[in-house]
Amino acid sequence: MTWSGSTSPASRARRLVRPTLRGGLFLGVGSALFIVAWAADQRDLIFVAALLLLVPLVALGYVLVHPVRVSVTRARPATVSAGLSATVTIQVSNVTSLPLAGLRWRDTAASGVVMPAAQPLRALGPARPGHQTPADTAVLSYQVRLPRRGVYPIGPMMLGRVDPFGLAYSEWPVGAPHDLTVTPRVTPLPGNGVSITRGEGSRHERLRHLNNDSDELIAREYRPGDPMRRVNWPATARHGEIMVRQEEQRSHPEARVLLDTTRGGAGHRDGDGGFGTDGTRAADRHGAHSAEFEVAVELAASIAVHLLEAGFRVDTVELGPAQLVPSPIAPRASRSGQSRPSVNAETGRLGGLRGDDTVSFTGPEGERALLDALAQVVRRDHLAAAGGGAPGAGGRRAGIGGGQIPTFAVLIDTDAGDTADLVDLRGLCQPAVAFVFDTMSAAAVDHLADAGWQCVPVSAHSGVEAAWLLAGQDRGDRRGQY
Repeated sequence: MTWSGSTSPASRARRLVRPTLRGGLFLGVGSALFIVAWAADQRDLIFVAALLLLVPLVALGYVLVHPVRVSVTRARPATVSAGLSATVTIQVSNVTSLPLAGLRWRDTAASGVVMPAAQPLRALGPARPGHQTPADTAVLSYQVRLPRRGVYPIGPMMLGRVDPFGLAYSEWPVGAPHDLTVTPRVTPLPGNGVSITRGEGSRHERLRHLNNDSDELIAREYRPGDPMRRVNWPATARHGEIMVRQEEQRSHPEARVLLDTTRGGAGHRDGDGGFGTDGTRAADRHGAHSAEFEVAVELAASIAVHLLEAGFRVDTVELGPAQLVPSPIAPRASRSGQSRPSVNAETGRLGGLRGDDTVSFTGPEGERALLDALAQVVRRDHLAAAGGGAPGAGGRRAGIGGGQIPTFAVLIDTDAGDTADLVDLRGLCQPAVAFVFDTMSAAAVDHLADAGWQCVPVSAHSGVEAAWLLAGQDRGDRRGQY
């Protein structure tokens, strides 16, 4: 939980002051009665009408100038997984020498987040200098459920009050807004590390070490139960006894996860070229590709976390302009008004296959940083490059190192240039598994399959665990299924 606080006076400039329904009736009846009395020259009725008009105006002045000063401290989780509920706790303390009563409170959030309705705030006693007491402090809490990943501003809290006669209502913000990061869902995947079975029939190969350049073996004496196919004959001849191969565990195995963050070929044929304020196309936010992208992010996050928990260093690569940056693991800034900066794509960043350096994550801290960064990833168009970054031009060699390492690509709708880059990358991948959505063109899938990628079909309704298990089945020619 992250706590942050501020002392907020009632702000006239930002207050909302309005009559209640009862006050509106007073004003309406008084105005009508005043007109009738003036036309009929009835002085007694004019006095009554003036009284009906004056009382709600005095009530409006009361809720406007009555002093209210409180200290607001907010606690909320630093991050929460999409689909889960988060508990937000707010502590409201009176900082004046006068008791506060008759207040109502509600919290605010970004559009799309359902917040609880306004509720009464219990009476707060006068503050005692130097320390808080239960009498002058109220602790409020509520739960909010955030179905989709992203960064949502929560707050400020709104305090409201009604005059003693219920004729006028005033509401004003207290405290400062703070960001709540909603990370993509992570599905636990079966297997130890990345155990994927491949081959035909009963012939299976368990990939204990996915780095092609880390196949270092040591020999040990034969033990009952060891399969004969693992007998190391040169070592047996050298030692004079049966020796078997034993894989030497590497301390820092590596793996690579690629995420398709471009709008791709079909994305340009949606017929909707409008962009939102966040740089995303309207068709991507509301069209057929939004569901696929959310599942793609969840799949990439689940695979990356699975690898990190197995001890791998995970290199993340984006096909679109680079957005992922390792987020600081330290708690968010808690001072009033501060929030974490966005990780939108920087001007001139081309993506991991176009020359940008990959972003690596390791250990539990890397897991948190990766999920935090994936919370804000959106689909973007490729940036034009002055040179060396054109699609299919091999610019990725500047950003991706050599050596064959296990690579898992999550592809939604790659264009010809990205497909060519992935084919060119195949030589640095062992194994090379591509989770391809049904929005991919058949030609692109055939091209990847011909290059040696194991193409696993995925849709917006596919389960993450089911897709992972499908990748572990015996490899077959799945072309024509996409």
